[in-house]
Amino acid sequence: MILRTLLPAALIISLSLRLMAAPPDSSPKLPGIDDKMLDAIKSNETSGAVTLVLTRDKIVHLSAVGQADSAKNLPMKEDSIFWIASMTKPITATAIMMMQEEGKLNVDDPIGKYIPELAEMKTADGKAFAITLRQMLSHTSGMPDVGGAETAGAKTLADLVPAIARKPLNFAPSSKWSYCQSGINMAGRIVEIVSGQSLPEFFNKRITGPLGMKDTTFYLSEAQLPRLALSYKKNKEGKLEETPNFFLGGKSPTDRDRVPMANGGLFSTASDYGRFLQMALSGGTLDGHAYLKPESIKAMTTITTGDLQTGFTPGNGWGIGWCIVKQPQGVTASLSPGSAGHGGAYGTQAWMDPAKGRAYILMIQRSGINADGSSMRQNFQDAAAAAMDKK
Repeated sequence: MILRTLLPAALIISLSLRLMAAPPDSSPKLPGIDDKMLDAIKSNETSGAVTLVLTRDKIVHLSAVGQADSAKNLPMKEDSIFWIASMTKPITATAIMMMQEEGKLNVDDPIGKYIPELAEMKTADGKAFAITLRQMLSHTSGMPDVGGAETAGAKTLADLVPAIARKPLNFAPSSKWSYCQSGINMAGRIVEIVSGQSLPEFFNKRITGPLGMKDTTFYLSEAQLPRLALSYKKNKEGKLEETPNFFLGGKSPTDRDRVPMANGGLFSTASDYGRFLQMALSGGTLDGHAYLKPESIKAMTTITTGDLQTGFTPGNGWGIGWCIVKQPQGVTASLSPGSAGHGGAYGTQAWMDPAKGRAYILMIQRSGINADGSSMRQNFQDAAAAAMDKK
């Protein structure tokens, strides 16, 4: 009887000691953000989320709520990995600007200078045009998108060129804005041509590696794979169900036998992408290392589309690989004019507000929504901005 009564007490003491010895959650939290994300989880808008808010010199909020894998009841964690899709585009634009600073290209060069097969592209009525890198990176090129059977078997960005060259332009360059994946992919191909490196090599050696973005990659390792948050969509009953990542084409995230898509092929974490935004927010320099000149950051984040109507929410313009807030409204109401960023197909969002010296990152994996116009984005940004304004 004495042993029976003492044993539970010993276990309790041991457990208490282990809990006291465990490192506390040291990540800072801003009030209101987790509540908004938990509301989204309760209403089946997402299975989980990681949110991050930072200034030029520090993280002021980092939190993970919900689940990364509902079936296995695996919690979302601060280092969960997400397919960031089109949030890859600003990184591709950064690579282009690095090459421009080195005198290896100019954003106003015709792309035929680097890819002869695309030197003279024509609209359906036979009119020929010389497309520039700037037009490709601002979605005003009119370049046709390709996919499916057109690119079956493609393994490199170079493999996409013939399919693009065979199709007519959708419109005369600079006459309108239309979101175009081919333009960004060909910009990535040009980085490869002028640098002499594959795009994954260039990113790792010049951007993600030096920035310490250790989980940002086109191809996950087997060690990283368990941290990948699963993707979900709503079914007819309004419940979330797992959905495959369409851009992988049925392949594993670890499979290197696929194109490193400059338009949207990267996986990353909130903290990793936060490093990239801190660099941009600080004028191209972080931790004493200069990645770009302030003039290059300004060029990327200055509207180059004039008065053309752009998507995916009202009040925006487009720079070089970045969406720019022209007139804050709706989902961008809490951002200042001149804020710049990008969203991803499965709900990820990353926006920097230079006027206020801060940035907001939302990581979720949810298909079937307008990621840029989602209530989750607005609720997160509004709560984060309100909390920061009170600090």
